[in-house]
Amino acid sequence: MFMFDFMSAIFPVFFALILVFISISIIKGIGEWINNNKQPVLIVDACVVSKRSHTSHHIHNHNNGMHHHNQTTYYATFEVESGDRMEFRISGKEYGLLAEKDKGRLTFQGTRYLSFERNGRE
Repeated sequence: MFMFDFMSAIFPVFFALILVFISISIIKGIGEWINNNKQPVLIVDACVVSKRSHTSHHIHNHNNGMHHHNQTTYYATFEVESGDRMEFRISGKEYGLLAEKDKGRLTFQGTRYLSFERNGRE
């Protein structure tokens, strides 16, 4: 009986914590979106210094069957003339088109990547 009472008391706490974490993530995302919209759109000369990807794997049990889902997030790091480096999340298509040492014009707004027009390589 003790275990049932413990579980019935702890389940709402875990559920509330999950809701808090989801709410914080949503609020942070909205805050970043608003902040990016306030920033000017900048176009600078830049060089691609690195690319990376992150793949996450999810397994779902649906209708008595296991479903696997993979999600890949792509990033590129650019170096501007001042020597500063900035990493942006980019699309898979952009990731495939970029190569390290590509030089060109980077367009971004805050932390939001907009485009990269390649001039060539070093």
